[in-house]
Amino acid sequence: MLIVMKAHATEEDVRQVCARIESLGFRAHSMPGAQRTAIGITGNETELDPGTFDEMSGVQEVIRVSKPYKLVSRDLKEEDTVVRFANSDATVGGDEVAVMAGPCAIESRDQAFTTAEHVARAGARFFRGGAYKPRTSPYSFQGLAEDGLKILAEIRDRFGLLIVTEAVDNESLDLVEKYADMIQIGARNMQNFSLLKRAGRSRKPVLLKRGIAATLEEFLMAAEYIMSEGNYNVVLCERGVRTFADHTRNTLDLSVVPAVQRLSHLPIIVDPSHGTGKRNKVTPLSRAAVAVGADGLIIEVHPDPDRALSDGKQSLYPDQFVQLMNEVRQIAQVLGRSVAEPVANPAARQTAGSAAAR
Repeated sequence: MLIVMKAHATEEDVRQVCARIESLGFRAHSMPGAQRTAIGITGNETELDPGTFDEMSGVQEVIRVSKPYKLVSRDLKEEDTVVRFANSDATVGGDEVAVMAGPCAIESRDQAFTTAEHVARAGARFFRGGAYKPRTSPYSFQGLAEDGLKILAEIRDRFGLLIVTEAVDNESLDLVEKYADMIQIGARNMQNFSLLKRAGRSRKPVLLKRGIAATLEEFLMAAEYIMSEGNYNVVLCERGVRTFADHTRNTLDLSVVPAVQRLSHLPIIVDPSHGTGKRNKVTPLSRAAVAVGADGLIIEVHPDPDRALSDGKQSLYPDQFVQLMNEVRQIAQVLGRSVAEPVANPAARQTAGSAAAR
């Protein structure tokens, strides 16, 4: 059920409605918008009587929500969500196309810092890199764990890049929450419901990747798990799905971008690195992703991909990333959007985010 407040409803009106919902044993989710505040109700296994709220001060209407996802839906929030970060003007959603770039895995301090300087110079505002690496083989490189997170925090302090990195379980999420600016939930964990709930109790934004065979509804329901716990700063990520095609690692489903945007207010970005698994396909699919309306890109970049400990075949060389940025910048302008400009001295581009992230 969804309660739509009148345009002139006061904060006290909203508080009273939320208190009534909670007194009935349910959970209230207040979502302010440009024109109105909507309040979603979760935890009700049976239908509520709309009359319970109809006569309350400030209530405009009570709507029954037929979709299984409520908080993710545009029924609750018509305006696009823009995810913001503490002490930084970088956003995901809105006019600027966010670009997240870095190696698949943090292998060493030198490798990470070299990559960070390259991507920051090219205009990326976020640095991605795995400190925990869920791998198909137990004998493959699994990441540097907390030592990797410490390197990522140093990169934020040095270059002013916001840090995006994956949590693979509740224990690692505690540490990722401590060091990073954005918590990534990977494709393998899209339906790890206990992990989704834990991410929902965090105050850090969450990047949720689509599972390798997930339908659109399953993808949105995974986001609903996070939001139902109170964290409304969720960014969706299309990273390719498993099909019969063998010319790419996965099949990048760009059609899901407008499909998500029709149903949900959440921003959605695209990962053409995992979506193709082939270096020569990353830039063309990045161009296509921006053209189709994606709110951002997450790109793997490595200074020496042939020696990378994971995903070298899909990692761009730094000069290729510069070219990618130049091309998507031009496409974004055609659509009335922007991509951050190159930075001559990225070490001088500091944010105060390091203190907030710890």
